[in-house]
Amino acid sequence: MTAIFRGPTLNHMVKFKDTHLDRTFAALSDPTRRALLAQLQNEKSLSVSELARPFAMSLPAIMKHLDVLSGAGLIRRTKIGRSVACELTAEPMEQAMEWLNRYQRYWSSSLDRLATFLEEEECPPNPTSPPTSPTVLPFKASRASRSGGGSTGAPKKSTPPGPTRKK
Repeated sequence: MTAIFRGPTLNHMVKFKDTHLDRTFAALSDPTRRALLAQLQNEKSLSVSELARPFAMSLPAIMKHLDVLSGAGLIRRTKIGRSVACELTAEPMEQAMEWLNRYQRYWSSSLDRLATFLEEEECPPNPTSPPTSPTVLPFKASRASRSGGGSTGAPKKSTPPGPTRKK
């Protein structure tokens, strides 16, 4: 008997070693970096000092955030004289949206199938089980045991509470 090797099994929903996508999501994970991108959404290009103005952090800290965004390809920096201008680049965001849309289609389809299954047919009643109509009993009767046996109640505490700490 000979085995036929067909190659590794590949799940097309999971991309292994997609460093571009990893960098994009890592860059988007920080609220400061998302706020920087939001500023660039409204303007074609802004200088680093204009981007840093609304934030209560140092310019070197903003530069580190811009380095992460630039490394992910989400912004492009160009030097104009002594100032550095930043602008959005769309490609990494488009790739991230394509990845998210694949999962959205997968989960929507799966949840639609589940809803269809649940709506198709309810379970038929079991003829051997008694009807399950709720019975409202008076307060005292509802606390009584149906078996007629007594209840021991809650167990007593074994020791009194320890000393409290003085302030």
